[in-house]
Amino acid sequence: MANPSAAASSLSGEWPAGRLRLRLPRCLLDPGLARLAVGEQDGLVALELEHREGRVVSLRPLAGEGDPAALPLALTPLVEPHAHLDKCFTAEAFPNRSGTVAGALAQNHREAEGRRVELVLERAERALERAWRQGLRALRSHIDSGGPGGRPSWDALLELRQRWAGRVELQLVALVPVAHWATAEGEELARWVADRGGLLGGVLGPPYGHGRNDREALQALLGLAERLGTAVDLHVDEADSQPGRGMQLLLSVLRQLLRPAVPLTCSHAASLALLGERRLERLAEQLADAEVAVVALPLTNLWLLGRRPERTPLLRVQAPIRSLQRAGVTVALGGDNVQDPWYPGGDFDPLELLRLAPLTSHLWPAERQGLAPFTTAPARLLGLEWDGLVREGAPADLVLLAAGSWSDLLARTPERRVLRGGRWLPPPQQQLSSPLLEASMG
Repeated sequence: MANPSAAASSLSGEWPAGRLRLRLPRCLLDPGLARLAVGEQDGLVALELEHREGRVVSLRPLAGEGDPAALPLALTPLVEPHAHLDKCFTAEAFPNRSGTVAGALAQNHREAEGRRVELVLERAERALERAWRQGLRALRSHIDSGGPGGRPSWDALLELRQRWAGRVELQLVALVPVAHWATAEGEELARWVADRGGLLGGVLGPPYGHGRNDREALQALLGLAERLGTAVDLHVDEADSQPGRGMQLLLSVLRQLLRPAVPLTCSHAASLALLGERRLERLAEQLADAEVAVVALPLTNLWLLGRRPERTPLLRVQAPIRSLQRAGVTVALGGDNVQDPWYPGGDFDPLELLRLAPLTSHLWPAERQGLAPFTTAPARLLGLEWDGLVREGAPADLVLLAAGSWSDLLARTPERRVLRGGRWLPPPQQQLSSPLLEASMG
């Protein structure tokens, strides 16, 4: 078997070949692989995986061959569907001690006034380095695109997108007030972003008025997106009031425009959780019919929303993930803000987000709908070439964990080894020495 320590020392030259004995979630294995078991109650399948020249060449079930719990749990590299690389790692310099949306917005504006290309480059490079080594293969970042910080942020992240090609696929979204798209400057920005392969985004949330401004702005945005062929990813209903108003407005505009033929994503959707069950079911079904995907962002939303000064919050406001999934909506789960005024924690570690999901959102990774928001759903939402399923011919990309079960994974942050294209990446910090990982590879 391949020696991971030797393979980790270099990412160039000949592809190493190897065999790995591990446990994979059945939902991350191609459903057409009929010879593989459906998984035990934990949804895991013990198998031997062989890879050559950066691709999986064979999968052999290990049913009845020893104790499955002695094999490490493995995942395919995860996908971050919603981040903010332009402002990450700024929480200490621009702290939001109130923990409120208003406080975050004020500090965000202060920080953006001093953005320079070299500052964004340094922060975002650090973020991508951590994300890559910790097991992320793709990331979508929204960029504050109005005001003085917009152009420096785009210049830095466009450079990093090229620099990181082949390691982390980076998608970039222009974030401005939705009303900006109805102006001449907005149309100019849309063309500039589209020419660089970006997406159009914006913020749609309370306070909602009774005028036509939001409706006309959405119409302008969707019209630009369809003419320019760009996908749309909106911040919608990131609030603990006026539940679902932004989503309902978007659906009304989509019906009027006969649903533009571009991918549509609504990030946050937190206030939908405050709707009654029947209204929520109807809205979720309409979103599924309109092929609108949703990105849930529980960490930032649980930090900012439902606050009661000097008291413990009674409402834990976040996107109603399971209700949306039941209706057939594609739902991904993202980390959103990392150490910035909107959320002071995080470290671009996808496993931490997965580990917290049972607490934040009652998602259990042993179930397909509990794991999909981190793997196959964001891969589909971002339109990635690889769906994240293991099959013969798929990329030899894996995250091997020093955990033999889901409980092990949830008990503590596990050591890990990341295999990309059949090569082991150097670990994030010190060389790993887990007996469980070493035993799996000989």
